[in-house]
Amino acid sequence: MYAKNLALVQAFYAVVAGLGVQHAENNHVVLESPGFLLTVVEISERIASTIEITNPPRRRIETPIKLVFPVASLEATRALAASHGGELNAPEREWEFLGRRVCDGQDPEGNVVQFWQDKP
Repeated sequence: MYAKNLALVQAFYAVVAGLGVQHAENNHVVLESPGFLLTVVEISERIASTIEITNPPRRRIETPIKLVFPVASLEATRALAASHGGELNAPEREWEFLGRRVCDGQDPEGNVVQFWQDKP
């Protein structure tokens, strides 16, 4: 994944998705959990200067990829996402899929991300 603000995106996925830092350098970081690896690469300044991240970020729904992460609680994840520059949809927009509660949201740069919890 490419990011304009590497530190902000790294913190979001580390805290909200529970990914640990496996490797980091000045222009990229590798985050991981058992069975999943996410590399976040900082966009070059030349390209980054042409990208506007609004506040709050506009959701980038035109991308063909959506990251999906398991979490213990959608409610707790909603609060974590908000405190780290992202957002989860409101509880009334959650749905059930494959025996799980599911909710879409976005990271601090507007990339669509989904979280699911096992149904109680």
